[in-house]
Amino acid sequence: MNGGRRLSPQEIADILRERIRAGELRAGDRLPTQAELAEEFGVERGTVRQALRALQEDGLLTNVSKGSPPRIAEPAPAREEPQPTMVGLAPRLTEAFSSAHVRIDAVCLTAESLMLALSEPVRHIHEGRLRPESVEVRVLLPSRKISLAFPVPVEGRDGDDDPVHERWLAQRNAQARVLQHNLLALRATHGTDVHVSFRALPFTPPVKLYLLNGAEALIGYYMLTRREEEWESRTLEMYDALGSRSLLFSFVKQAGQRDRAFVEESQKWFDALWGTITTDLTLS
Repeated sequence: MNGGRRLSPQEIADILRERIRAGELRAGDRLPTQAELAEEFGVERGTVRQALRALQEDGLLTNVSKGSPPRIAEPAPAREEPQPTMVGLAPRLTEAFSSAHVRIDAVCLTAESLMLALSEPVRHIHEGRLRPESVEVRVLLPSRKISLAFPVPVEGRDGDDDPVHERWLAQRNAQARVLQHNLLALRATHGTDVHVSFRALPFTPPVKLYLLNGAEALIGYYMLTRREEEWESRTLEMYDALGSRSLLFSFVKQAGQRDRAFVEESQKWFDALWGTITTDLTLS
């Protein structure tokens, strides 16, 4: 079928992917054996195995390398519409904590939403419904030393007197401390291997990003608004972002190549920031 030229694993995967898309292979159907596919495409079995692994990574096959021909996977369930952070984040974190080894990476303006949302999986651990062996949480927050793009006073900064910045810094530190305390307490109560660390960003993040076990990315835009707040007997007029209301858009590796690429690139972006231009963050 290939005119004497051996097909690559990607070409074989593309042919099988098209058969699935066209309905020639349907959910639950078994594929031919690796030997039969190797004979059909005129390639070695190793080439077929690479093609099948690629389809499995795209969420199109199940039972690869189980000793019997893989099956066509059921279509991924339709994901819910984007939800506000305070609605959508806690359930996703709870699901992530069902893994034995949990890794949560976050980029955010403050740790408020993450702190509040983590209370749900922590509660499930205390109730005995979740039993992770290890939990690693890494959080990137803006440095105290930078001039934030937001929140900022409506009338602009007046020299070193910036109560809006002082308010943000106090909230950043207090929320991060509570998050750290609640997670580290699991060491004493359940023997969970917990590590929580923070790094300081040299810029104001325009979006919030949560990476769950390297398998899902949740991203939301910080929408700016003008608002007032009482702070230490002063009325602060500021341009600020209400992060709890940011809509979170979910990308899941198993949903296909596009989502997989987004999750992987987001993780690479986070890891690059963590290991390069960020600095140690002190909660004081």
